[in-house]
Parts: sequence; structure tokens; C-alpha cells
Amino acid sequence: MALLAPLVVRGLSPWVRIPIVVFELLLGIVIGPSVLGWAGPSAFMATLASIGLAMLFFIAGSEIDFAAFRGRTGRNAVGGWLISIAVGLGIGMVLDPGGAAVIIGIALCSTALGTLLPILRDAGELRSPFGLAVGAIGAVGEFGPLLAISVFLGSRSPGPSTVVLVIFALVAAAAIWLSVSLPHGAMYRFVNTTLHTSGQFAIRAVFVMLTALVALSIALDIDMLLGAFTAGIVWRLVMRDASEPDRDAVESKIEGVAFGFLVPVFFVYTGVTFDLAALLETPILIAFVPVTLVVFLVVRGIPSMLAAPAGASWRERIAVGLMGATGLPIIVAVTAIGVSSGVLPPAAASVLVAAGMLSILILPATAMAIRRKVH
Repeated sequence: MALLAPLVVRGLSPWVRIPIVVFELLLGIVIGPSVLGWAGPSAFMATLASIGLAMLFFIAGSEIDFAAFRGRTGRNAVGGWLISIAVGLGIGMVLDPGGAAVIIGIALCSTALGTLLPILRDAGELRSPFGLAVGAIGAVGEFGPLLAISVFLGSRSPGPSTVVLVIFALVAAAAIWLSVSLPHGAMYRFVNTTLHTSGQFAIRAVFVMLTALVALSIALDIDMLLGAFTAGIVWRLVMRDASEPDRDAVESKIEGVAFGFLVPVFFVYTGVTFDLAALLETPILIAFVPVTLVVFLVVRGIPSMLAAPAGASWRERIAVGLMGATGLPIIVAVTAIGVSSGVLPPAAASVLVAAGMLSILILPATAMAIRRKVH
């Protein structure tokens, strides 16, 4: 299915541009228990999909441009997310005053940065003011929910969870300090000598960093994706001295492992495990899917528009808002926690995940179409 997805995208490209993850999800649904029944949930594939999700967040962390957080863009991205989480929690409290309120609130305030980055890169927008604004919004929209999950949805109460989170932050800060303190280019010189050999030190180093920080997250009982995201930040700092062509070569190898293998497994497996039957058994739930998408646009999209580049036109602001409202990985992660803990009904989780799928199908393509009209 991962092989078939890019072929479908290429076949449809003369008429419509749809993100590849849409087809990975849809093909997973088709071969899953909901349709053909060729594949089903398994412990091995669930583990592999979790590694793919961790790799997706690693890539997102490694693409963070800290320059985008300076000044107006960074302040507005953070302010917009705080508005989103407040409104999302308010809606969650209205829908379910119990434990599901936090889960609903976190799902509504997330942004799928790892999904948006390849779209921005393919469009040549990654370093443009528009791309930097979306990157800042996405970084806050992934990092903020991860912190919220770790504090409010762990096995501990919020107080001890915060203490544990501080411990993780200190370890992460030490790793970042070590990466910044390395002699100028020392790490990269060794990376460069193995770039085209069987040593492939860069790839091995990436997986050591990823495994170490994910394992630390699990040991401290905080969300593993926080460790994966932090590992990406550390790696970016380690590679800060590399020349752009050589850095691109290393990134290409990492992305080959991520987007050529592990990340597609996550999206296809998400489709396989998607509970389509829960929606079809209660047809009115299907009507809630587009309604939930509208809620995403209100809760996350409108506040995201605050971080649009200075002097942006209303079209560009709308495009930024549409990108900010695109979400899925965090939604999948947080709803899985809700269902496993028994506070979120599977049908509600299916509605949220389906809306997330719909956001990926519609919003980025619409945003980029609007963006092309601006330019």
C-alpha cells in the first residue's frame, strides 16, 4: 500500500494535488477489517507504526527554525495556540464534563507539522515567510499538545507529572547543551567521512538519539512523542555547522528512512485500525465528521491566522489558518489514550480521527491553491 500510494498521487497530479498521506490512510482503510479484511491489528505492526510516528515527530523537531520564533511570528504562534487550547477545553467541558474534556481539548488544538512539512518542501515554501509562519504554528501546535498530554493524561496527577516533566526538560537541556558545546564541526566531520560508506554514522546517530530520548520519555511515563520531537531538535543543533549541500544530503538519507518506510507504515496502519464500523453503525455520526472539521477551523484555524506574515493579505491569512487547522497524528495519539483509559467512547474517537483525516485531505490542498493565487 505504501508503494501504491505515490503512484496514485502521480496518476492524479494532472487534475488534482492531494497529499500522499490521504491515500496511505484510505488504502489502509480499504485493506483493513472495515472493508476487505486483508489486514488487521497486530502487536508487531502497532510497534512498527509507533516507531513511524516517533520518526514523524523527529523530522518535525529537526525542521524547527528557531528564527521563526523571534519577534511577532513566535509571539503570535504561541498566543494563538493558548487561545486554541482554552477554547478547545471549553468545548470539551460542554460536550463531556468528565475525563474526555481534556482529550477533546488537546485534539482540537493540534497541528500536524510533520504532515505539512513535506507539502511546504515540495512547493518550495519551506523557507518563505509563509512557510516559516506555518512552521512556527505547527511547532507550537505539536509541542504544546505533547506537553498537555504528558501533564494531564499520564498516570500521575498534574503536580507530580509537572515535576517529572521538569526532570525530562533538564535532561533534554543537557543534551542540547552538549550538542551546542561540541567543537565546531566535530560531529559533522565524522558524519561527512561516512556519508557515502557502509558506516552511515548519521543514520545510526539519529536512531541512537531517537531511541535514547523516547526511552527516557517512556521511563518517566510521559508521552514518547515528546522525546522524539526533542531528539529532532538536538539533531538539528548537532548539524548546525554543516554546509547546506552536505546537510541536505544527510537530511535526504534520514527522510528516505522516514518517508520511504517508517512514516507510511504509521499512516497505513492508522487506516487499518480506523473504526469505520463505529461510524457506519450510527449514520448520524457521519454528519458530525464535517461539523468537527468546522470546529477545527474555528478552534485552531482562526487563532493560527494571528501568526501570518506581517502585511499578509486576507487570502494569505486564510491559507495560514487552513494549514494551522490541519491535524491528525496528535489526534490519533490522544484519542487512543482516551479509548484505552475508557474515558472516550470509540465512536467519538472515530469522529475525531475521521475529521483529522478530512482536514489532511482538504485543508492543505486548499491552502496551497489559495497561496498560488496570491503569487
